[in-house]
This record gives sequence, C-alpha cells and structure tokens, in this order.
Amino acid sequence: MGGKISFPRIPISKDRVVVVTGGNTGIGYETAKWMAMLGSSVIIACRSEKRALEAIARMKSDFQREKEQKTEGVTQTDNISVEFMKLDLSSLESTKEFTDQFIDSGRQLNTLICNAGIAFHPLEYTEDGNETMFQVNYLSQLLLTFHLLPIMKRSGDDSRIILVSSYGHTVHSTPFTVDKIQGKQHNADNFPRFKYYGNSKLYQILQMYFMNRRLADSNVCVLSVHPGLVDTEVTRGFQDIKWMTWGWKIGRVFSKSPVEGAECTLNAAVNPALKGVRDVYYQDCKPKNTHDDARNKDIQESVLEYSLSRLNEFITDDIRNEWKTK
Repeated sequence: MGGKISFPRIPISKDRVVVVTGGNTGIGYETAKWMAMLGSSVIIACRSEKRALEAIARMKSDFQREKEQKTEGVTQTDNISVEFMKLDLSSLESTKEFTDQFIDSGRQLNTLICNAGIAFHPLEYTEDGNETMFQVNYLSQLLLTFHLLPIMKRSGDDSRIILVSSYGHTVHSTPFTVDKIQGKQHNADNFPRFKYYGNSKLYQILQMYFMNRRLADSNVCVLSVHPGLVDTEVTRGFQDIKWMTWGWKIGRVFSKSPVEGAECTLNAAVNPALKGVRDVYYQDCKPKNTHDDARNKDIQESVLEYSLSRLNEFITDDIRNEWKTK
C-alpha cells in the first residue's frame, strides 16, 4: 500500500496539529492516518465516537505494519497521535460546540482539512433550515474556518486550509443565483440531486477565492482539491435510487482506492513547494481550471453574504465585520 502513493513523505513535527473532518472513513480515514503517520497530531472530527475509535484502532494497526516495512516518511515513534472530537455538520450548534471546545483546549492549529461530505442526498432540511448538502458540505465547515482562523494565524508561518471539492462543481445550477440555494422551488420528486451536489462543491471553491482575497497578507492559505472517482461510502446518499446504485457498482471498476483518492489532499497539505500557494484547485496533484462561475467575484461575494446571514446566530460582530462583502 505504501508504495502506491507519491506525495512528498516528509517528516512532520508532532507539534503540528491537523483537524480532518469526516476522518473515520474513506478518503478522510487515509488522510488522517497518513498525516499522523508522517508525525503530526491529528484530530478526527466526526459524529460517531464509536466509528472514530474503531478507525483510530485500525490506523494504529496500519501504522505498526508500515513502520515494520520501513515505509518512506513514516515516523519511528512508538505510536501515532490521533484523537476524536465530536462534530455533527448537520447542526450549526454542534459545529460551534466543536470550535469552542477546540479553542478552550489551547492547542494551535496548522492544517484544517474540510473533507467530510455527502453526495446526491434527497431533498431534506437540517435543524437549522438549510438544504442538507449546502450545510454539511459547505456552510458548517465555513463556520469552522471562521472560528478557527484566529488560532491558525498564530500557529507558525505555514497554515493551510484544504477544501475537498469535486469536479462535480462544474455540474451546478445555471444561471447561478443565491435565491435558489435552499431548493425551495423543488419538491422531493423533482429535486435535481446532481446539480445541488455540484452546487455544494462549487461553494467550496467560491470559499477558497473569497477567503484568500481577505487572507492575502496572512500566513494562512486556502487550496481546493478534486480527489477523483473514489471507492467510498458515497452510496449512502442515494440508496433509494436503484439505477444510481447499480451505476456506481459499475463505476467502481474505474475508481481509485481511498488511499489513492487521499493523495491529492495529502499533497496539498504537506508539500513544502506549496507553502504560500493559494487560489489553486488540484486534480491528481496538478493545477486544474475551475468553472467560470467559480472565478466570478460577484458570485463569490453574493454566496459569502448569504452564508453570513445563515450563520448570524453563530458568529460574532467581529467575524461578521471581518468577512462582510468587500
């Protein structure tokens, strides 16, 4: 397994702290594991403590095997540093509780990997009244960044936010307008899942641009990545559609393994050549063009303004003023 991936396997100080959302399965699991095996202290942020602890046990077993095989870059410490913190991205309250707990811990934060996501989910709304993919894939993780950024700005000269987006961002609602973000014009039967999944991934790339514009003079850089077609638990979002589940079974033949899918994220997170690089979207560890709408400043700022309105109860006036439309 170790020889199949080619991101720079450089030793990372155990003092370097990494948060991976959804780090208990799939791409997130491999991302969290490899960040830990390279030496950093990793926090898996997800809903289920049981699943997280099971994942951590597997990671530690994988680590011992990789260490015995003397896999390049793997730390030679007795064990890896991985822990669980509860985060439910379908709840803004849970997301704020996570940031409060992290801030109270007094730790630094060098790398935030916004990996968690759901695909092709039916039309549903969270307890906060947001379309589910909009909130889980984007809005809650935006809230994470707003509250954790002050820590990242104090955590050395190379802090990175990695947004795991998708080529699916090119298949979004057009023309794009913020008044359709919540899908209220649709019902359960005619909700275009593919486009709204694409919308949620578009928001992440818009986030990269509007954040970097405001962070240009800071030590924090934001990058986005497309992991490719990866064999994960993505089918959880469309178990109710038989043709999609069968199509996925066929597509799996051409898919990447989770560790191969994690490579682009890992490269963006650890490659020393990417220090200070911002506003780049990577596929197969190479820069790729984003959709024209993603590069449209008016769309970027309109989505940010709308997002601030949806987060109103969970952000301070200081955050609101810092991120208001420019």
